[in-house]
Amino acid sequence: MKTMLLHTSIFVLVFLWSLPPLSLTGKILVYPVDGSHWLNMDILLRELHQRGHKLTVIRSANSWYIPENTTHYTPITVQIEHLSSIEDPEYMASFLQRNIEIQRGKGSIWSFIALQKEILTLLEESHRSSAEMVRIILEDKKLIKTLKESKYDLMLTDPGFAGGVILGVHLGLPMVFNVRWITNGEGHFAIAPSPLSYIPTIGSGVTDKMSFVNKMKNLLHFGIGQYMDHMLIRPLYQGVVSKYIDPNSNVYSLIQGADLWLMRVDFVFEFPRPTMPNVVYIGGFQCKPSKPLPDELEKFVESSGEHGVVIMSLGTLLGSLVPDISEVIASAFARLPQKVIWRHVGEKPSTLGNNTLIVEWLPQNDLLGHPKTKAFVTHGGTNGIYEAIYHSVPMLGLPLIFDQFDNMIRLEARGVAQVLDVAVLDVDTLTQALMDILDENQPYQKNMRRISSIHRDTPLKPMDSAIFWLEFVMRHKGAAHLRTESYKLPWYSYYCVDVIMLIASLFTAVCLLLVLMCRALLKVFVRKRKAKKE
Repeated sequence: MKTMLLHTSIFVLVFLWSLPPLSLTGKILVYPVDGSHWLNMDILLRELHQRGHKLTVIRSANSWYIPENTTHYTPITVQIEHLSSIEDPEYMASFLQRNIEIQRGKGSIWSFIALQKEILTLLEESHRSSAEMVRIILEDKKLIKTLKESKYDLMLTDPGFAGGVILGVHLGLPMVFNVRWITNGEGHFAIAPSPLSYIPTIGSGVTDKMSFVNKMKNLLHFGIGQYMDHMLIRPLYQGVVSKYIDPNSNVYSLIQGADLWLMRVDFVFEFPRPTMPNVVYIGGFQCKPSKPLPDELEKFVESSGEHGVVIMSLGTLLGSLVPDISEVIASAFARLPQKVIWRHVGEKPSTLGNNTLIVEWLPQNDLLGHPKTKAFVTHGGTNGIYEAIYHSVPMLGLPLIFDQFDNMIRLEARGVAQVLDVAVLDVDTLTQALMDILDENQPYQKNMRRISSIHRDTPLKPMDSAIFWLEFVMRHKGAAHLRTESYKLPWYSYYCVDVIMLIASLFTAVCLLLVLMCRALLKVFVRKRKAKKE
């Protein structure tokens, strides 16, 4: 009897221990960004739903990724005629092909200009669509009344596009960002000191250890970001901001006023930099232990023997490359003793080897967590690289667009990846890079095990940290005490130019007064000498 009671007590304790901690449940309004950003947001939403929070998600009727029929949130679907190109997989595939063709003219100033023009055109069109969607919402008086009467506890949004920011400010809700990128670049630049001498800006392709030339390059790309912000992005949102919030404000200052930034960054990956107290780092929050593979996939992986498996995936938006590059990759894979699992959509390359399995979808996290997985060939998307870090798998980077280049440069600097230029890829170079990554005598495997250990060694899991701070904002109706008000200062006040000018003016005035006094005394002295001589 005593043994049964003891076993029952232990079972109850274990059960209670396994339950999520009791917390204040609330109502959260979510305004996500579509595409790959949604994958991150949805993971967070599922966890919030599991902990009892009620979620309402605002989505476009044209959304490719955000489902309308689901169980973990209530959707509000907004009818909008224009679909943002960045949310259209077919457009993104053609955009990628054009970018590769431009990059093949690498070294030319004209190819650089053409590439920047392509990116700016795409972003301008996407921000225009974002501004149009929030305008439609704000003009719908019935919808706005419903949102206000729902008494949400906070707005959770991704500031990559600013529609959610504007709506949240209009509704007067505490604002929490699920963020790495904002409308014109990396999020830290909006709220924390960001010296360009050692903090790379997006697109610069440099590390935190910069030569003079690299600093010039970093400054150039920072200038491009400022041009994009002031000349393209702010004007697109300004009409809505002026009408529904404040004509003296702008979308950038609204972003800076957020209560909390859940930053999808871990400094095991990111370069060290200044930060602020309302930034919470949740890099790798989507990572989790691997689950068993489907039977057929498990058999293929196990058939690799002692050599193991290489995984390749280009993420959700880009299922394949242009045909000639796919042929190069297939040829390089065919030379390896390892088995290869390649997520590839479209026509199979003619040079495909018997060791390579092509699939339209793969359980990426589960494969990366398999003990036989030896390397990961990736485009450098945030989800994939953190899963690889979590599971200690070194990478070969083939960055294609946007932040993928910056991500892979950081991994290369940590000694856990090699990076190749897709535009000039050849079979020998790719094969050698893969063999280097797979070689146990090379430092990639050792370095990855080290940073994976550091990444996991935290007092609180990134997901638990994200949930705690979200609930913290709900409990305290915001987190204004963590937010600096420096963004409200004009630039000349922020950099103390007004103080320096005053000090310089006083110093100049004192110096001028001393000079005039000396000249006057000298004249008196000269007159006295003349008087004595006479």
